[in-house]
Parts: sequence; structure tokens; C-alpha cells
Amino acid sequence: METIYRTWAETVALFEERGFPQETYDSLYEDEYILHPGPAALPGSLWLDDHQYRHLNPWIKAGGRPEYEGIDGAVTGYVIDGDLHVDGNILNLEDGSPSLIVLGDLTAANLVLTGSSYLLVQGDIEVEAFVGNSTDQLVDVQGDLRAALAILWDEFVPEIGGRLRGRALVPDHLDLDDHGVTVEDPAPHAALSDLLVPEILLADGEDPGDDTHLAETRLRYEHMIDRLVRGLPLIRGGRAVAPLEELPPVK
Repeated sequence: METIYRTWAETVALFEERGFPQETYDSLYEDEYILHPGPAALPGSLWLDDHQYRHLNPWIKAGGRPEYEGIDGAVTGYVIDGDLHVDGNILNLEDGSPSLIVLGDLTAANLVLTGSSYLLVQGDIEVEAFVGNSTDQLVDVQGDLRAALAILWDEFVPEIGGRLRGRALVPDHLDLDDHGVTVEDPAPHAALSDLLVPEILLADGEDPGDDTHLAETRLRYEHMIDRLVRGLPLIRGGRAVAPLEELPPVK
């Protein structure tokens, strides 16, 4: 289906028609959005920073905007009027990237949010691994968040209307119950080494070097991002996907 630009008023009218709660979308920028009518499927990975670095986005031909000469496809955010399936990974590693609003379920191999994109999902999210570590993020999933591992760091906690179904890795001081997040871990006694590939784990006593962001959890953060960029899995038994065509900057 052809994608089209919609004014903020037209976007809000669609949200209201689909029963999307106003308190969920009130924090969005009141600007034009690219609308994809109906469900959408992407064969590769979705790098939300891509419009900023290569002036590309997966729905670039949304009405051709001459006023954006030099940054064709400039966009405040994408609205998918239905389910969104991304065969690869979804990554937002930098600030200033477009929002992603899915009026249905969202599925992908892995989902990494460390920049400032807003992610609003009316249904469920289902991924192998979910990583969030930026308080600039607004993440609201009306249904369940299903992930073998969800890493919630640096005071980042998504709004979850249903349950977090999987292992949650959070700082010791953070109680998800206090944030209204209910966790159902299907294997609560399994060690991280049972869930994750060994390449992203620090051995006992190993010096993390400069890769210290998640070292207290025994995880190699930069190794994780590098594997996802190359399309390699984080979860044991996870699937390999198409790599990104260009390496994004890593914080």
C-alpha cells in the first residue's frame, strides 16, 4: 500500500478511530507523520536513526516532499495502521530519530532503544531480546512485552499494559512492581549463561576494558550492539538476520 503524509489533526483522528488512548499519544510531537495504511512487513532491519545519517527511511516514497530537498523523507514519525513485522532488528541508538507508532502488534528479532525515539504499540511486542537504557525514551505497549530477555537500565522503564513475559534484567535498586510492571519469567532459575550466547558475557574475574556500561551484570554492552548490527543473535537458539548496510555510531 502507498504510504502518505498526514497532518497532526489527521493523525489524531486516526488514533481516535482506532481507540488509541489520548494519554498514550499526548507526548508526541504535533507535526506531520508518515502513515502506512494497513499492516506492514519489512524484510530487513529497521534502523530508526537512518533518516539522519543516510537520509533514508523504509517508507521514503511517502508523497515526495519537495520542501525537504536534500533530506528527502524527513519525518517526525511513522504510524503503522495495523501490525508491523520486521524480519530483522529494530534499533534506535541516537537522539533525534523518528517515533514509531504501531496500531497493532509489533514483532522483530530484537529491539534496542538507547536514543530518544518514542515507541507506542497498541498491541503486543514480541522479540528475542529487548534493550532500553535511555530516560529520553517514551515506550508504551498496551499489551504484553514478550522477550526472552528484557534489559531495562539507567532508570528506563517502559509502560506495559499487560505483562512483561520473560527475564527482566534491571538495576538492584529498581523494583518493577513499583512501576506497575508485572513480570512472568518462564525460567526464573536459569542463569544468564543459559539464556545468552557466550560472546556477550564476561567470564568470572575478566576485565571489561572500556566496555563497562553493563559490566556489573557481566554483559558486554558494545559486543551486544555490534552483534545486532551484524545480524547475529544475542539469545541462545536465536536467529541470524540481515546485517545493517552501514554501521551506526555507538554511544
